[in-house]
Amino acid sequence: MAARWRVALQRWLPDTLFGRLALLLIVAVIASHVLALTLMFELRPAHPERPPGPPGPPPHWGVAEGRPLPPPGQPLHGERPGFWNAPPSLQLGLLLDIGVRLAALVAVAWWAARWLSRPMLRLATAAQQLGRDINRPPLPEDGTLECRGASRVFNQMQARIRQQLAERDRFVAAVSHDLRTPLTRLRLRTETLGDARAQQLFRRDIAEMDAMITSTLDYLRGVAGAEAWALLDVRALADSLADDQLALGHRVSVAGQATPLRAQAVALRRCLDNLVGNAIRYGGSAEITLHDAADALTVEVRDHGPGLPPEELERVMEPFYRVEASRNRQSGGAGLGLTIASDIARRHGGQLVLRNAAGGGLVAAATFPRRAV
Repeated sequence: MAARWRVALQRWLPDTLFGRLALLLIVAVIASHVLALTLMFELRPAHPERPPGPPGPPPHWGVAEGRPLPPPGQPLHGERPGFWNAPPSLQLGLLLDIGVRLAALVAVAWWAARWLSRPMLRLATAAQQLGRDINRPPLPEDGTLECRGASRVFNQMQARIRQQLAERDRFVAAVSHDLRTPLTRLRLRTETLGDARAQQLFRRDIAEMDAMITSTLDYLRGVAGAEAWALLDVRALADSLADDQLALGHRVSVAGQATPLRAQAVALRRCLDNLVGNAIRYGGSAEITLHDAADALTVEVRDHGPGLPPEELERVMEPFYRVEASRNRQSGGAGLGLTIASDIARRHGGQLVLRNAAGGGLVAAATFPRRAV
């Protein structure tokens, strides 16, 4: 029954935002006047009846204190007509008239603003969530003509983005297969070399190529996008990363506590792992510090290396950009570690900021806003 009434109301209402706003204003004005007039008639003062007798002025009319009395309803001599000289009942009626009109207009305007802005708020919320979840359900195409058009265009844009991402994944998968096939052949041919020194050099070059291809394909694939969200113990994750690095002979310390954070487990681990690996590569050690707050969690990774020039703090997060001019992966990397970490932070609604530490070294601060469970 309610659904049929809703459909009938949608058919009767104007189809444009201007039409609905005009209708609401007209209804508000009419309703406020009707209510005010109803109250005024209900609370109007009672007029005394004229005593029986010939027509003419009432018997009490005449001279009082040397001055003639005016007819009923007229002010006395020397008095000024106005609201404050009116009878109390009339004053109350006028105040009720103003109050009812004002209350009715304010109430209808407030409700109308919420009603008309709800589709736009829904569209803005969907646009904000689109960057975190491209596979979110499409928007319902209802409301005014303008809102339906905007929702339809938004859904078409989301569908095209999903299609382009699917095509990209297929392309990356094909490139991955095509690149790894000759690498596998090179590994097999390397085993047949008689020179042990040349064999070792070939193996190192192949491993470097394989690592660079893996990093590039993972960045292009965007593997964090389809991962499920879950509550994570970030302190335990940081301790696990520190233990892994300690097993390799690298010094990593962890400080601070944090309540569970709703995040993507594999993506968050890779983000922190990239920051820690970058700190160890350029500073020899890493210090992980957790700064917990009610609205966000900030993870700082500091090294004691040479730091960066101020003009390079943002550029180093660009894909394939490296401050070091050499192409040695052991010293300069592939130029994707900070890019991937920054991309993961953005997927979580946060950001990665680099700054030089006061006592030397670089601080990478990744902020992750707390999402509703």
